[in-house]
Amino acid sequence: MTSRQAEGNITLTTVARAVGVSATTVSNAYNRPHKLTPALRERILGAARDLGYPGPNPAARSLRRGRAGSIGLLFGEALTYAFRDPVAVDFLLGLAEGTARDNRVLQLIAALDTDGPQGASLLANAIVDGLVVWTLPDRHPLLWQARERNIPLVIHGGPRLDGIPFVGMDDRAAAQTAAEHLLQLGHRSLAVISHPFGPTRRARPRDPAKTGRPSYRVTRERLAGYQAAANATVQPAALSIYEVAVNSSEEGHRAARVLLTATPRPTSLLAMSDQLALGALAAARELDLRVPYDVSVVGWDDSPSARGSDPPLTTIHQSPLHDQGRTCARLLIAATRGEIADDDLVHLAPWHLVTRDSTAPPSPS
Repeated sequence: MTSRQAEGNITLTTVARAVGVSATTVSNAYNRPHKLTPALRERILGAARDLGYPGPNPAARSLRRGRAGSIGLLFGEALTYAFRDPVAVDFLLGLAEGTARDNRVLQLIAALDTDGPQGASLLANAIVDGLVVWTLPDRHPLLWQARERNIPLVIHGGPRLDGIPFVGMDDRAAAQTAAEHLLQLGHRSLAVISHPFGPTRRARPRDPAKTGRPSYRVTRERLAGYQAAANATVQPAALSIYEVAVNSSEEGHRAARVLLTATPRPTSLLAMSDQLALGALAAARELDLRVPYDVSVVGWDDSPSARGSDPPLTTIHQSPLHDQGRTCARLLIAATRGEIADDDLVHLAPWHLVTRDSTAPPSPS
């Protein structure tokens, strides 16, 4: 039998016997090349190629070491979203920098691309030392599967779970502040362009009196803040809600057209992201509505596009998602070493309202 015919049975020991060296020496050729002369290493690698040996199995190697050397991101959106949404890109950059500083590899597992058995299998077979979870709905099956793996977790955005480090912000207070800004300007008709309520992604109007309990923590908290402000006035302000299917300017445009063509028309829009708000600005222009004179618009995130829009957006500023990504990496790496303290369990990013030219008192009726 030739070595090629026996290719399926080729092991590190097979290569060692063919070259006439120890198995440790062959291992060093792959893992510690500085311990060998260049000539010996090339002779070993050449023999391995001839025999069809692919190299040491990374999974087996990680099991022997008790550490995978990689960090996973369980991402609550489609994978393409991670590279298109400016906020997600900023977060991923910070997370990648944080993992690279500790010589860890970053693996992405996109929840919306891997629903059902495929997602469960992918998560079960991911060779990672721990997981960062990006904004999954309450009781999502992949979240509970991740917990059952008994590896360290850090959650960004939601949900908040006892004993698991959380990175996010006080969404309710920030949303209430944004709505109060409009109320103080004299607006009494507020419309919300909302993030998805749950994993069933469908763009649609929502009855403010029947929102139930959205399973995404961020959506739930921001809606509660908007509603608290609207109900705190002597005569509660009118509130309408449109749920989008995905966070994008196109979805914001579609939602704003529905809201701004309603009767009576709201005098202000509260968007749960700058991307949605930018779409709302475009819809207002198409409808010949002047911002802020005919309708005021408030965004969220204070992204560069918010500062450069026409007009510049009033928005909620939070500490950069880049920094929050780095914080998630730091916490998860500390957790893999058993170094998480109680005061590391909650990290709330600072925030404030930035007022710009997209908001003003409503025009006299």
